[in-house]
Amino acid sequence: MKSEPDEASIDDLARAPRQTLPWTGVRNYQARNFMRDAMKPGDGVLFYHSSCALPGVAGLARIVGHVAPDSTQFDPHSPYFDARSGREAPRWLQIDVQLVRKTRLLPLAEMRQRPELASMLLLKRGNRLSITPVTPAEWQAVLALLD
Repeated sequence: MKSEPDEASIDDLARAPRQTLPWTGVRNYQARNFMRDAMKPGDGVLFYHSSCALPGVAGLARIVGHVAPDSTQFDPHSPYFDARSGREAPRWLQIDVQLVRKTRLLPLAEMRQRPELASMLLLKRGNRLSITPVTPAEWQAVLALLD
């Protein structure tokens, strides 16, 4: 799961009540579908800082709770407001993410050098999705790099 640090950083997650934040603002259908169809409580999360000076994995988290309508889509003061989304048929979803641990920053450049991560969706050129699946082998490879 990618987040811009000035919007929600690993430090923000660590300071949040119960070290848990709702993952809001996903406005891409493919990323939303990954959240809706593939994420369940207990799943691990690579918390990735994007659109910053040094992008990379900044920590580990886990999914807590189930997907729910993203409340920001209904708030006209939110940058994620969607006037076309109705409460009876919400277009966008959110899920809660809880900190497992902050890690050293694992930079994107270092990840790209690892052959075992060559197929990782996160590393594909042009990928702009905020949520992408990670295979068990990729998860283990990243954990090994963080230890």
